[in-house]
Amino acid sequence: MNRVSHRQAKRRAARTGQYLALLGYLVFLAFPLLWLISTAFKPPRELASLHPGWIPDRPTLDNFRQAFDEQPLLRAAGNSLTASLTAALLTVAIATPMAYVMARHHRSPLSRAATGWVVVSQAFPFVLVIIPLFLVLKNLHLINSLAGLILVYVVWSLPFALWMLAGYVRAVPRELEEAAAVDGAGRLRALVSITMPLLTPGIVATALFAFITAWNEFFFALVLLKSPEKQTMPVILTHFIGAEGVADLGPLAAASLLATLPSLALFAVIQRRITSGVLAGAVKS
Repeated sequence: MNRVSHRQAKRRAARTGQYLALLGYLVFLAFPLLWLISTAFKPPRELASLHPGWIPDRPTLDNFRQAFDEQPLLRAAGNSLTASLTAALLTVAIATPMAYVMARHHRSPLSRAATGWVVVSQAFPFVLVIIPLFLVLKNLHLINSLAGLILVYVVWSLPFALWMLAGYVRAVPRELEEAAAVDGAGRLRALVSITMPLLTPGIVATALFAFITAWNEFFFALVLLKSPEKQTMPVILTHFIGAEGVADLGPLAAASLLATLPSLALFAVIQRRITSGVLAGAVKS
């Protein structure tokens, strides 16, 4: 009896430790967002205080009004949304069939070359590719255009998207496609009816990755887009910082908070799709 109670006490202590570690991790992740929300609603006098509190004493919306008055946030958000959504859709559309081939024919020279490209491409920093990339886009007359920026986002996200989707394809048993072939289904029919539904969580997760990567990207947008009316949200946020590096903290926090909302909203909408896809895949497997 004592041994049983001792084991139960150990399990409770271990579970309590896990919950505390998870809580600490959540607080660590939520700290920047909580600080951003707190700062966005503080008046200038409270922001200038030496010991500002977490909760604003007198919450105000003046920072949001000032942010919209000083910078074209809606236009910048529209540009970012157009570039990010288009890049995410194109990335998934190109990466899905390529990932299927890589996963199902991983021993072929083409698949090995693609895998090597994925690894090598992730090792190059932005600074090394920006000059040749600028020259290529200039010859294609795509400088200072959202089309050129979208093309860059697709090419930049494609290697990691391939790596992600190839892992999901390998997790789908090949026997399911073979069973469909025995029942008379062709390769394309088996791919559409059997494999693609099981890949839904991976496709959605990859699209979310490509969207967030494009939405938060700053360097390419800064170099490639010169017209103010075509600039994206991350570039516009830098306009709240003065020439001497002094930030207009209240409007900057308000604009930054607005810039985080699309990613959070998109994740909240599609997380059910990811969960349902995982459960459906488990049932079908």
